[in-house]
Amino acid sequence: MRMVDIIEKKREGLELSENEIKFMIDGYTNNQIPDYQVSALLMAIYFKGMTNEEAAYLTKAMLYSGDIIDLSMIDGVKVDKHSTGGVGDKTTLVLGPLVASMGAKLAKLSGRGLGHTGGTLDKLESIEGFNISLSEEKFLKQVNEINIAVAGQTKKLVPADKLLYALRDVTATVPSIPLIASSIMSKKLASGADVISLDVKIGDGAFMKTIEDARELSKIMVSIGESLGKKVNAFITSMDQPLGFAVGNRLEVKEVIDTLEGHGPSDLEELCVEIAGYMVKDAKIVSTVEEGKKLALEHLNNGKALAKFYEFIEAQGGHIDDLDHFIQVDEVFEYKANKSGYIQSIKALNIGLASMKIGGGRETKDDHIDPSVGIVLNKKIGDYVEEGDVLARVFLNSELTDNVLNDLNTAFTITDDIQEKTPIIKEIIN
Repeated sequence: MRMVDIIEKKREGLELSENEIKFMIDGYTNNQIPDYQVSALLMAIYFKGMTNEEAAYLTKAMLYSGDIIDLSMIDGVKVDKHSTGGVGDKTTLVLGPLVASMGAKLAKLSGRGLGHTGGTLDKLESIEGFNISLSEEKFLKQVNEINIAVAGQTKKLVPADKLLYALRDVTATVPSIPLIASSIMSKKLASGADVISLDVKIGDGAFMKTIEDARELSKIMVSIGESLGKKVNAFITSMDQPLGFAVGNRLEVKEVIDTLEGHGPSDLEELCVEIAGYMVKDAKIVSTVEEGKKLALEHLNNGKALAKFYEFIEAQGGHIDDLDHFIQVDEVFEYKANKSGYIQSIKALNIGLASMKIGGGRETKDDHIDPSVGIVLNKKIGDYVEEGDVLARVFLNSELTDNVLNDLNTAFTITDDIQEKTPIIKEIIN
């Protein structure tokens, strides 16, 4: 078998076999196939696409390029969740304790944020003492005992994906939907869960910009999961504005606690309750999704989800001793409306970039994050505002620059026309 023949076959738009795809992944991972040939194949895939079967073969080959976490020591059905990334996306921190309080076993490996999107590990590490580096034994034991553990990904997990992603990044092939699907699903499948919920974001602050692309990505990922014996649901959700109100690590943790107390933002609560309903139904804890959603709402209002959150935090060494002093900043700048009217749009990308620039995120992997800074919206799309009303509060430990102010100025659009509030969940694909 020759790599040049595989490249030529895909260049002509033909379907690659499982053996051909495995040959490429094994050869590249073992340094037997050079970058330039894999780059040529990636570009051919970018232009010619892949069938669902090819994407499944690619995912499987990447999956077996490294370690696969064995969760068989955990009793019951194991659940996991993945988001394609968004601004203010603290879903895992609400959803994890929520489904764990309902009896589901959530064993999750998470990543850090980069650019305008936040990372689950960054939010968790903003909590004093929280440990993301769990041994496999500790990880499994914790899930068995309290139903939830969240840790950092190991370097031995899906090494082929790390190599391919680095190459895609420098060859302008990142936006290929089958390559995105294979990258996401290989990591999720390597994490060992039986049930996987995918939160596919669309809109200004998301990687996917259209419902058509999000639908195609979702269908491929659900198909891949099914072909490898997993139960997968995909939720296409809006990122036309930040999720919830808070953007910034400790600010988002505070909003998580508010939500688990039963008085969080409606969009965040709706999203978490919906996904939780599917998760616990697929984990065979309840018989129907509606029954699962009802139970989720009960646990958000009776203290059980919040108690599980604190149990989870303490199990991994974290502690929040004084919530009133959890966020420490030098200044809170009030950004105000320059006219009256209805909020037509809030560009999530701009809000995310503004938060990153004041220290709430990282532009490069080596950047330092200030856990207390960030932005808290005071209004959302569809709300009416008077001139001078506060649109957002900016939590600062540094000077507010013109660059950040420009991001805020271009984030909000106010119109005289009444605006409908947009639904958080656009479609569910399963």
